[in-house]
Amino acid sequence: MSSIVREPVLMIPRRLRWLWLTLVIVVFDRGTKAWFELQPEGWHRELIHNFMYLVHSQNPGIAFGIFSDSPSPWMRLALIAGSVIVIGALAWLFVAGHSGGSMTAAGLALLLGGATGNVTDRIVHGWVTDFFEVWLGSYHWPAFNVADSAITIGAALIIIDVLLGHKHHAVPESSRKVV
Repeated sequence: MSSIVREPVLMIPRRLRWLWLTLVIVVFDRGTKAWFELQPEGWHRELIHNFMYLVHSQNPGIAFGIFSDSPSPWMRLALIAGSVIVIGALAWLFVAGHSGGSMTAAGLALLLGGATGNVTDRIVHGWVTDFFEVWLGSYHWPAFNVADSAITIGAALIIIDVLLGHKHHAVPESSRKVV
């Protein structure tokens, strides 16, 4: 009789399998930004007539250009430190996996990738490179990038999962075993 010896298999928790999405976002975000950084600032091309444009824009602030006019040299450090804290919190939530379903895991992976992409820009350049602009008639949405899109989609997935999807069921007291 022969005995088969099997090597132990490293089991990766299901939610950590979403880390590929984080990596894809960081690489795609950095790659697209690198191309736009080769264009002169202010570069502008129409992508979809009277709707979407490709631009080269630099945002030293946060979302929608908030703090972009701040003369304080400490603002950049504060934004980097805040981003690093958020990335740490997201990574902890992602790894700890206390709640949420696969949509939450995907959402956290997208948030983590987007936040990492933008803080990388802020560390390297002192600003975030944006390149998509959307116009609806006379309404102009501020320029954004792949990382911003990932953050938005990730937040939406988490909200949808929390509100509509994943339900947490507590084990009833009567069915708990007492040891």
